[in-house]
Amino acid sequence: MSKQDGSSRQVTTGPVDDSATPILHVDMDAFFVSVELLSRPELRGKPVLVGGTAGRGVVAAASYEARRYGVNSAMPMSVALQRCPNAIVLQGDYPSYSTYSKRVMQIFGEITPLVEPLSIDEAFLDVSGARRLHGTPAEIAWTIRERVQAETGLTCSVGVAATKYVAKVASSRAKPDGMLVVPAHETVEFLHPLPVSALWGVGRVTEESLLRLGLRTVGEVAAMPPDVLERAVGPALAARLTHLARGEDPRAVHTTRVEKSIGHEQTFGHDLVDPVEIRRELLQLSGNVAVRLRKAGLVARTVSLKLRYGDFRTLTRSRTLGEPTDVARRVYDEASEALVGLIGDGQRVRLIGVRAENLRESGSGAMLWDPDEEWRDAERTIDQVSAKFGRGALRPASLVQRERDRQQRRDARAASAAARGASEGAAQPNPGRRGGDGDEPFDPTAAGWGW
Repeated sequence: MSKQDGSSRQVTTGPVDDSATPILHVDMDAFFVSVELLSRPELRGKPVLVGGTAGRGVVAAASYEARRYGVNSAMPMSVALQRCPNAIVLQGDYPSYSTYSKRVMQIFGEITPLVEPLSIDEAFLDVSGARRLHGTPAEIAWTIRERVQAETGLTCSVGVAATKYVAKVASSRAKPDGMLVVPAHETVEFLHPLPVSALWGVGRVTEESLLRLGLRTVGEVAAMPPDVLERAVGPALAARLTHLARGEDPRAVHTTRVEKSIGHEQTFGHDLVDPVEIRRELLQLSGNVAVRLRKAGLVARTVSLKLRYGDFRTLTRSRTLGEPTDVARRVYDEASEALVGLIGDGQRVRLIGVRAENLRESGSGAMLWDPDEEWRDAERTIDQVSAKFGRGALRPASLVQRERDRQQRRDARAASAAARGASEGAAQPNPGRRGGDGDEPFDPTAAGWGW
């Protein structure tokens, strides 16, 4: 038995057939904010945001009180504060989030070994083999919610279903602090009234394509002739959406997570115009990606470039390598080639991203020669130096110049602010202002939240 309140929240409140629903999706509620509130209980019930305020900082998490104002994660902080001017902004504490995440995942692992973490605050569980010890899937879900709250002080929402997709939808419907069981025989009945945005993988662009076809619900997507859907979104996506709309999802819970791609992207505090400056940033991002590849013991066959302009137009370009690589110089060369024709003529760049895709284990498959051997040896030496002395101990000369340029800009802004302060102070003794708030230029290499 389930009930739906005045909002879209839907929870299970009584006996329900969970005999064929072994998949659980557990999602922590407003995780970053909730962890912060453990040490700041006076902020409970208030609109709280976690994220960066400098430059083009974004919202990493929002309390449910803030969400009522239309604020959500990944939103620019400037927009969030326009919608919710009385929001309390916290900078965030990743080490603390990681500590709580490990404890929550440990609780899951004590219930079943079949745990597939999706991110720091959510996971799939397969409880097929846990019934003898811990009860039915619904009882296990209830136990997990009780243990998480008792042992961490945090709340979570749990979806229980026959498939991963339906379990994930169910947990989102149960938020916050709820549980929703979708009996296997009621899967289609549960899915079909939902909006098309509930389909996994439907973003804004795909949703607009579906709406143009007159498709507003999952049920309407399920009933759409395949050839019509293919013309709108392409054959691969059409097939996936049709299966999901019918409640079909054969994916199992995997306990080992295989990296599908490794990437870094950066939103800048001010739009970049100078091609030299843009390529310096590209070099930094390529280096970050290569370091992560080597740490993971992976090589990439494809390098993807993402570019967002000042007007928010976004382009992606991919290049496939003759031989897979984990070398920053090769990643940069391919990304730089993909950049040709996309910058210049006054084009203002807001964001750059570099992603390594088509991954495989390093050393798998024989190569007749290694075109990156010398660069690889040099970069591994840099890895060793960095491990001993810290990142940045060795870096390309162009990136050293980039840091000098940034320092010069910071110095110039500080001098300008000091001059303004002196002028204002002469005219208005004791003006009572706090200098420097929000005036520091955004530094994408600094640890922080200005993503």
